[in-house]
Amino acid sequence: MDKAILITYDKEDAVNEAKGLCEAAGYEVVHTIQQNYLQKPKYGISGGVLEQLQEISNKIRPDVIVYDEILKPSQNYNLATELQREVLDREGLILEIFESRASSAESKLQVKLAQLRYEMVRAKEKVRLANMGEQPGFMGIGKFEVDVYYNDIKHRMQTVKKKLQKAGKQRELHRQGRKRMGFTTISLAGYTSAGKTTLFNKTTGETRTQSKELFTTLSTTTRRIIINQEPALIADTVGFISKLPAYMIDAFKSTLEELTYSNIIILVIDISDSQLELKKKFASCMRTLDELGVKKEKIIFALNKSDLIKKEQINYKKELLNLIENEKVVLVSSKTGENIKELKEIIQNIIINQNPHKYKKNEVEGVAKTFGNWSC
Repeated sequence: MDKAILITYDKEDAVNEAKGLCEAAGYEVVHTIQQNYLQKPKYGISGGVLEQLQEISNKIRPDVIVYDEILKPSQNYNLATELQREVLDREGLILEIFESRASSAESKLQVKLAQLRYEMVRAKEKVRLANMGEQPGFMGIGKFEVDVYYNDIKHRMQTVKKKLQKAGKQRELHRQGRKRMGFTTISLAGYTSAGKTTLFNKTTGETRTQSKELFTTLSTTTRRIIINQEPALIADTVGFISKLPAYMIDAFKSTLEELTYSNIIILVIDISDSQLELKKKFASCMRTLDELGVKKEKIIFALNKSDLIKKEQINYKKELLNLIENEKVVLVSSKTGENIKELKEIIQNIIINQNPHKYKKNEVEGVAKTFGNWSC
């Protein structure tokens, strides 16, 4: 495993997440520098912190410096020049994780598009630096002229977009087919590593890879299940994360758009997180769902890993998230299966409300009570 020095914010949740990202990308954090502010004009950090970093870097000799913020190309160049080491900012780190985790053809295309957009944003500065004769290896671009360089990136982006559009059309056909057959569609959403895939496995009998590492899931997997003898489809989707740039969300649009078309969204929340992490992650998830155009009335809040904390802590955290009086909140443990039945009952109630014509009034109560088991 390559060694990394991590520069991040002086907050527990920021440190934990940044270390998790480094581990997911295959880097061992051997030293951490914590700062209140990481957006100084020239280097991102102050000159004094840079001197400290140079000294530590010369002793430890890391393979990479990970900077837990979005750096401008000039800042990246300045830092790398002073330190004589590769500098990887937050976006670059996430892209490395995406690239290593992408398994399906579509997810590989999505990652490629995100990488090209990342490169496009930095193209002007790279060309300017190259023209000045300052061409560091980690961001060198050979002898390309600016128009050739731009056109090359644009051409590759167009090629990838066309392939993704084709995949998107195929998804649309699948959606139309499901709609004609009357399937209720359910999507699992949530912050990365909240336990979505474990819950997916519990409800479907699948054995998808599940891990504490971030971004285990990059492509959507859909399986058929039975609820009260009626077929439904449940999908596991890519996890959210804070400070994920819009172009990355857009690159995964064809995966994330399944959330927009779903009848029900199960937002999986790790209730065992610290208060600070919980609030940040919950806000990030709700913001992303809002940006995707997901209606709030479709959302069920599954407070996962409830077996890891005490009941009074759970009540306090529910209040913290303003979920105390929300009827669509359920405590679950995707590991032990706790309260999965209650989750199904909430799903069934939403299905009844969304499709009142399917159920006679005198049957509604009975339908809600007589659940069948979920199965593949």
